[in-house]
Amino acid sequence: MIQEIFGLTSHIAEMAATFADAGYDVIAPAMFARVDPDFLAEVSPEGIAKGRAAVMATPWAQVIGDIQAAIDALAKPAFVTGFCWGGAATWAAAAQCANVRAASCFYGRLIINLLDQPPRAPTMLHYGARDASIPHAEIERVRAAAPVDTPLYIYDAGHGFCRKESADFNAPACELALQRTLDWFARWRASGDGP
Repeated sequence: MIQEIFGLTSHIAEMAATFADAGYDVIAPAMFARVDPDFLAEVSPEGIAKGRAAVMATPWAQVIGDIQAAIDALAKPAFVTGFCWGGAATWAAAAQCANVRAASCFYGRLIINLLDQPPRAPTMLHYGARDASIPHAEIERVRAAAPVDTPLYIYDAGHGFCRKESADFNAPACELALQRTLDWFARWRASGDGP
């Protein structure tokens, strides 16, 4: 499970518990530990600036390496999911990491910058229709660049609709997106198809 720009927050712990309760072993790596071993950012303008600075100090090659290390630690085919920045990191992992069975990207704004490397593992996408940070035209560019069998869902919600601390938190949209993700992972877990 890949974090947002705010680090390993209570939101990420809650989401990890959701997947653990569904029977998955969950690793949520501290993706900004090299920036600050205790990295945590508030959900505020200052916290967003701190998170963006951490993103800029964390190159994609390092992100892929850290996600691969987490996958390798599981020692079995992995399912990857992430939120916001972590949604984009999930797309990158599905494109570049070995042993990814399936992936689910939640409102990954930076996916638009990663379209030259489409996922090799089955990938699902979730966006908010009222997300001011991800224009609808960008969502459609992602849809066009994604493999043809990539489910892409748009919810009547804004950005960060699964994070309770967000002004855009939308419980029904979050519950539906999580259920779709769990069903997606269960499909690939049961079939044994894919990587």
